[in-house]
Amino acid sequence: MKNHSFLIGAALILISEMFLVLSGMVIRQVSAELPTEMIVFFRNLLGLMLFVPWMLRNGISVLHTTKLHFHLMRAGVGVTAMTCLFYTWGHLPLAQAALLKQTAPFFMPLIALWWLKERINLQVKLAILVGFIGVAFIINPTETAVNIGILIALFGACLGALAKVTVRRMRDTESPQLIVFYFALFAAVLSAFPAWLSGAGLNLVQFGWLVLLAATSTVAQLLLSKAYGMAPAGQLAPYTYGSVAMAAVLGWLVWDEVLGLHTLLGILLVCCAGIVAMAGKRSQPVKPVTDPVL
Repeated sequence: MKNHSFLIGAALILISEMFLVLSGMVIRQVSAELPTEMIVFFRNLLGLMLFVPWMLRNGISVLHTTKLHFHLMRAGVGVTAMTCLFYTWGHLPLAQAALLKQTAPFFMPLIALWWLKERINLQVKLAILVGFIGVAFIINPTETAVNIGILIALFGACLGALAKVTVRRMRDTESPQLIVFYFALFAAVLSAFPAWLSGAGLNLVQFGWLVLLAATSTVAQLLLSKAYGMAPAGQLAPYTYGSVAMAAVLGWLVWDEVLGLHTLLGILLVCCAGIVAMAGKRSQPVKPVTDPVL
């Protein structure tokens, strides 16, 4: 029965990653017409609206928190990370964008060491080293110019890791629902001004794409949350790298994207290192929080 639950959880992770890639494809489609700031704002606004039934059912008292400053910090970091992520979905090959998002596990132990004083074991240290070697292959320093989109993706992954460590800092008193609600609330507020400054208009077709983005992202998060209820997070997390293969196939089919040898080697190193890093942390079980950012 335990093995059956694990198989269901793994399948849900892979389906969740498929919806994540689909949301990236929607961003790629709409980013040709709308600025990233506008896409980020409507993703947060529509995400906030999903919490209305939850609030009506549980009452306003469910919003009580003693860590409002951490919620605000996490939202500021998360919105910036989301902006970087959405930019890379729109401007990098689909597989590269999906892969670079998955470099967050290499930053998390370093941030947790600095902030939470958590020790890093040798296996994770080696995995981080190999992971960054893989990133170096993706950047391909032999080229005359470094792709700025790759650097933005790495910056976003680092901020995403900081956001997740912030969640761990709050988890002793805050419920997952409350954490995600306050992110949606503050993120919608923080992203409204940049969206307004962009001066972009919005037609009905574009709004439809944004609704589809919110839907695919939400389905991905719901499936992810369900999967982590079926089996330990450390066992399931390596399956999140399935999004890289899916993105490579869909990018090739839809946009004729072909990855170079340096990029393919870098993807292989990062995926292997990520899986090893996650396996090295299985002895430290944590309760995952559904995060609409990453």
